[in-house]
Amino acid sequence: MAKPQKKVPTPKPRKKKSSWLGRKLGGISAERLIERLFSSKPRPSGPRTIYVNENLPHECYKDDKPGGKVKKTCIYNTNQALTSKYSLITFIPRNLLEQFRRIANVFFLGIDILQFFSKFSTISPGLVILPLIIILAITAAKDGYEDVKRHQSDRHVNQSRTHTLTGGNYVNPNQMGRKARTYRIPNPFRRKKVIDEEKIAEDEKELRRVMSVQSERHAQQLAVREKQNGKSTPNAGAITPREDGQDFDEPPEAASTSSGNTPHFGRTVWEDVQVGSFIKIYNNDSVPSDIVICATSEPENVAFVETKNLDGETNLKSRHAVDALTHLRNANECTLAQFRIECEAPHVDMYKLNAAVVMYGEDESVKHPIDAQMCLLRGTVLRNTEWVIGVVLYTGLDTKIMLNSGGTPSKRSKVERQMNPQVIVNLLLLAVISVVCAIADSQIEKRQQPEGAYWLYDDNQPGDNPSINGVITFLQALITFQNVIPISLYISIEFVRTCQAAFIYFDKEIWYEKTDSATLARSWNLSDDLGQIEYVMSDKTGTLTQNKMVFRQCSIGGKMYKGEPEDTEEETRAKAKAKSLETSSQSSSDATKVPPEVLARFVDPELDADLRNTDTNGAHSRSLIGFFNVLGLCHTVLAGEDIHGKLEYKAQSPDEAALVQAAADVGFIFKGRDKEVLKIQTPYSELEQYELLNVLEFTSARKRMSVVIRRIDGEDRRLLLLSKGADNVIFERLAKGQNEMRENTDKHLQYYASLGLRTLCLAYRVLDENEYDAWSKEYHEVEVALEDREEKIEEVCDKLEHDLRLLGATAIEDKLQDGVPEAIADLKRAGIKVWVATGDKLETAVSIGYSTNLLAKDANLIIVRGTGGDPDRSPVYDQLRGASDEFFAGEQIEQWHPEVLPPDEYEHYRRPNMIRRLSSRASHDLPRSPTTPQGAHPFGGQLRRFNTGVSSLVGADNGHKAGGFSLVIDGSGLAEALAEEWSKEMLLQVSTRCEAVVCCRVSPKQKAEIVHLVKGGMGAMCLAIGDGANDVSMIQAADIGVGITGEEGLQAVNSSDYAIAQFRFLTRLLFVHGHWSYIRNSNMILNFFYKNIVAIGVLFWFQIYCAWSTTYVFEYTYLLFWNVFWSLCPVIAIGIFDRNIDDDILVALPELYRYGRQGRWFGGWRFTIYMLEAGFQSIIIFFFILYAYASTSSRSDGWDIDMYEFSTTMVISCVMAVNLYNGINTYAWTGWVWFAIIIGPLLCWVYTIVYNVIPPTSFFTFVYGDNNFLFPSAYYWFGLLQTLLLAMLPRYIWKTINEAYLPDDIDILRQIRAFHPEVDIKNDPRLGGRLKAQSMTGQEELKNHQPPDDAFEPASDAAQTTDFPRASFDSNAPRSPGMQSQTSHNYPPASDRLYRQRQATGSRTDMSTGRRSTGMDRGFDFSQEEGGIAIQRMQSHLSEMSERRRRDRGSRNFASRLLHGAASPRRERSGSASGSNTGLLSSLRPSIRRSGRNKKEDAPKPTALAPEPQQPPL
Repeated sequence: MAKPQKKVPTPKPRKKKSSWLGRKLGGISAERLIERLFSSKPRPSGPRTIYVNENLPHECYKDDKPGGKVKKTCIYNTNQALTSKYSLITFIPRNLLEQFRRIANVFFLGIDILQFFSKFSTISPGLVILPLIIILAITAAKDGYEDVKRHQSDRHVNQSRTHTLTGGNYVNPNQMGRKARTYRIPNPFRRKKVIDEEKIAEDEKELRRVMSVQSERHAQQLAVREKQNGKSTPNAGAITPREDGQDFDEPPEAASTSSGNTPHFGRTVWEDVQVGSFIKIYNNDSVPSDIVICATSEPENVAFVETKNLDGETNLKSRHAVDALTHLRNANECTLAQFRIECEAPHVDMYKLNAAVVMYGEDESVKHPIDAQMCLLRGTVLRNTEWVIGVVLYTGLDTKIMLNSGGTPSKRSKVERQMNPQVIVNLLLLAVISVVCAIADSQIEKRQQPEGAYWLYDDNQPGDNPSINGVITFLQALITFQNVIPISLYISIEFVRTCQAAFIYFDKEIWYEKTDSATLARSWNLSDDLGQIEYVMSDKTGTLTQNKMVFRQCSIGGKMYKGEPEDTEEETRAKAKAKSLETSSQSSSDATKVPPEVLARFVDPELDADLRNTDTNGAHSRSLIGFFNVLGLCHTVLAGEDIHGKLEYKAQSPDEAALVQAAADVGFIFKGRDKEVLKIQTPYSELEQYELLNVLEFTSARKRMSVVIRRIDGEDRRLLLLSKGADNVIFERLAKGQNEMRENTDKHLQYYASLGLRTLCLAYRVLDENEYDAWSKEYHEVEVALEDREEKIEEVCDKLEHDLRLLGATAIEDKLQDGVPEAIADLKRAGIKVWVATGDKLETAVSIGYSTNLLAKDANLIIVRGTGGDPDRSPVYDQLRGASDEFFAGEQIEQWHPEVLPPDEYEHYRRPNMIRRLSSRASHDLPRSPTTPQGAHPFGGQLRRFNTGVSSLVGADNGHKAGGFSLVIDGSGLAEALAEEWSKEMLLQVSTRCEAVVCCRVSPKQKAEIVHLVKGGMGAMCLAIGDGANDVSMIQAADIGVGITGEEGLQAVNSSDYAIAQFRFLTRLLFVHGHWSYIRNSNMILNFFYKNIVAIGVLFWFQIYCAWSTTYVFEYTYLLFWNVFWSLCPVIAIGIFDRNIDDDILVALPELYRYGRQGRWFGGWRFTIYMLEAGFQSIIIFFFILYAYASTSSRSDGWDIDMYEFSTTMVISCVMAVNLYNGINTYAWTGWVWFAIIIGPLLCWVYTIVYNVIPPTSFFTFVYGDNNFLFPSAYYWFGLLQTLLLAMLPRYIWKTINEAYLPDDIDILRQIRAFHPEVDIKNDPRLGGRLKAQSMTGQEELKNHQPPDDAFEPASDAAQTTDFPRASFDSNAPRSPGMQSQTSHNYPPASDRLYRQRQATGSRTDMSTGRRSTGMDRGFDFSQEEGGIAIQRMQSHLSEMSERRRRDRGSRNFASRLLHGAASPRRERSGSASGSNTGLLSSLRPSIRRSGRNKKEDAPKPTALAPEPQQPPL
């Protein structure tokens, strides 16, 4: 039952307030102001013209004089990537400005300057300012060291190697700016490399020999191809160097050997890449700048790139060259080319680029357009392409990825920001004390000067009179009581944070052994922020996932094959693999190399046994063969050979690589594609060839992919349509009569979805020749249509994809990083909200959300999509408003947060209540926002309900299940929501009320905007974590940026505050180090303020008895050493060694993190308590000791006491009190803590004894001989005892009551650990074990949960007789209400247990269309480039070939077709009928027959003739 919603209004967000200076500067924060002052100004970034092999025109020079100074508009930014903050010139001023953002440092500087005047000097002015200089120097050294590490990281990136055109007198005329210098720390212990010139010469000689052999081999290949006269070689599908594109005299390893006078692509570093340079990128190399493609090694000059560093998408993208530049295939051609490129100004849109190539013709110049499909952006990686030659368009700060990244910010911790108000309070206290002293001293002088007070003699001069002396007393009071702001506080904090950074580095629990990588604190001043995180913004690809796929399970012909678990023992898995490949003609492990996107091979002994038993299980065997043939043929994968001769698959997406590799693992090895011929090797044949006729592209709207093929080397030449796609899309296109198999497959899909696996359904259809000819003609016509081409193609494709025969389903796991589900579950238990921002599509993001525990299985998804120009979709603001009204109506967002209303409604809302009541009667006459639907109330009162269209189908409790709400929003929807302030506020209100938020299809800049939305709107502490260049802006925008050291490069790590190797390390970093650092630093700072107030309080109370003259009651050296020797060690020990609870408890119970998240240990209230206690203790110490010594003389001879007798007692009592008080506030009394608490009083005692015996002959002191009166006095001993007891009593009583009668969770667990150490808190069912059981992760289910024997019982008869498509909100096909109601009964539960499991799942509401569904997502996901140039050209080529065959087909072809069908006219007619289930098997029958030749003659053979309708489709 859903819990009733509370009517209590939600408190307003904690919005950050800008400072007065910030408001005067237009809202610029101090951090941004410093960044603007010292960051190098970017060069003008207007439209540019790039000149290739021609001199710059006159207009590029000042005064139009060639050879002169080039204009700034024609000088471009260098290609350097800089994340460092300082240079040699800016280090001192910028660092000082950052340090003097601390109010205390400004105060100390003012006090030190004041003491340079003799009137106010206490000791030497140089010694006075020395502590401040030391503090500034140490802090600057720490900041400098951190920045040098950034310089080293920048240098590593900028010194990466690439290849640019050089030699042959080639000169690039385009001008670049001056490079910034990067620095590194020299390592004196590093061995210098000894240059062996003879060895280099030998290597070059061997390299030339290898190059010569390669050239001869290439020439032989060309000769063989010429002899074959166009015929393909056996491995024609393999990827080989193209004869017209490969320069065998300039491979990457040979660049250093090329002659300087010969044009070649020589090695250079990234930072030296210039605009207008020719650059050559090799396979698997990163692109150093934004370039336009001239030529590639692939057919039709297509290149494949991986863009996950930019947009987070894992599938490869295809790009193509500019047609006018395709002749530039080698260095010589590039040297001779002459043209210019006109480009638009750099901008952040990564999907848009407008430029033109201007070629010089004989008569006039000709322009050729350039768009984003012809460019490679910085940060992308070249894949499946041997080389690409291009021209550099944008470098450095002008590249897309750099424009989407911000500058390196100057971050300060939240505790440090909270310290400033506390410092201001202490400054106000100091001002009050100084004013009181000044007024009192002035009034006393005015009253007693006329009375002839001796100490006011000659006190009537212009510069020495009561009025002037009041001002002087005020300034002297500032000096006397300056310790109210401890100067050693900041240096102590820096030292403590440095130690905390070292603890993080040496923590073996977060040390990744695989790569020997430690967790590194790159910014040492943010450790306490780790304990206060409220929101975690995470990237997906490379952060949560490994971007590697595992083919886990499959369902074929209604039977499930689970495969061998990945964590099975190696010997067992090896035996299973050997057994599974006994009958294969060639072991797939020997024949194929596992692609890098695939984590493991698919091994299932039961499956291979079924494949071997083709003679005993004919019907199911046919399904198996058809299933894996579809896997091996329905794709766009390329096949090539590595250097060892193994077959290697290169796919555009990891999904396709896993599917094709799985087919190869069981013996169906795809051998490659030679133009339109597909080759596959099966366990029953050496090689089979199919003609590829059409490829029906996968799109997010179609959710399926199909190919049309024909067997060309067998007896059967029938046309086959092979399809794979989402279950609901395939199911609603199936032929009738497959109820039982569809039911079984549907149940298997539900099981796969419950495990978080990504699913696909496979089907096929035999096509009629005449039907295909008509369809092919229509398809070719729509392909060349000028209007609505995409819609027409989709409509025509749908005409062919019907009456399919179901084969089965696949289940692929998008392999997560180790421990990710557990980590996210723990973060959620800690009360931290996790948001995922990714560039992947919505289905991928949701699928990963379920598998990572980000989205609960019973979660209610609220999906918000951008309109994208679709008139059927509601505006984003209306979608968010509808979600607010429907799902969060009880919180009355629009009433308590009227800023979410559009301007016209907001102005109406601000009217007085009476006017609103009167106007509400005529609300229908009010003007409305264009986005406000008719009938909505734009002001208080009853809010309008959002019309969702089909809400009656899902029940009254939809959207109110126990799993809470989760928001899913795409990039276009996010852009629309952030466009206006009111929609942004509505997005904030809705999203922060959700348990989790998934942002898909977002750009790097949008990731940063999400962080700013939460930081600025809620004032919440945000942590951003990512691993790629597209995460840099998000990492820099967050309070804490965490970079993952992985395979995505160093951009994210270079910009981060902390670097970790695995996402799972984040939990210990937050729960242990963050928790400890926060409580340590908070406790240390408060105790620091406390101990100084105690001393200042004693000094202040003495002013009552010294006529407010600011006289020191202590001997000055005691005050001088107060923050150095007497009281420093305990607070340092608190900051380094204290811990309120053990680390294993913090990890086992993430709920304890809430204390830090709520800011419990640092704030105004705790500061006030400590200040009041400090004042109370100063009163006890001063007045008890003063009146004890003043009542009766402590001397045995009856003489009066000296001031330093009782003041020494006071200072020793203060030292012992503050050290003991710090000890009481310490939780863990280790040996170091004992030492720190004892050392201060001990040093004070020793100093007193030694200092009091120094004779005046050495130097004069006022306390010489004081030992003779101090220690024999009973007042000294009893004074110390009484003051210590009375001073400590309130704190001791409070801690006793708090831990005994008012304990919190931490106190209880501390007592359990102290008195019951045998309790295992992690696994005890009453503690951590119970909480862990409540949040079992999806990965644990995948490993432990297996379907019970009765989980997939045959469905009821009613289900088998019903043949309607399964209802799904994912389907784009329109449905009538009648069909909806019928499909709701299509698949009844197989058992009550399964029924209850379905009821426990949540709901999914698409706010853009109003469609809803109950139950968890079915897990469909498939990543592939949509509308890529490679697939478009393949489709065009196949369509043209089909059209040519259709036109050229004559009577001879027609007679041949009749002749082939004469042997079995009945079978021909059967195959022609749509929905036949024999076609695919018929094309495979020769293979099966060959496999059975060695078997007994009487063994039954599988056949496809006249199968019963109830049998599997094959």
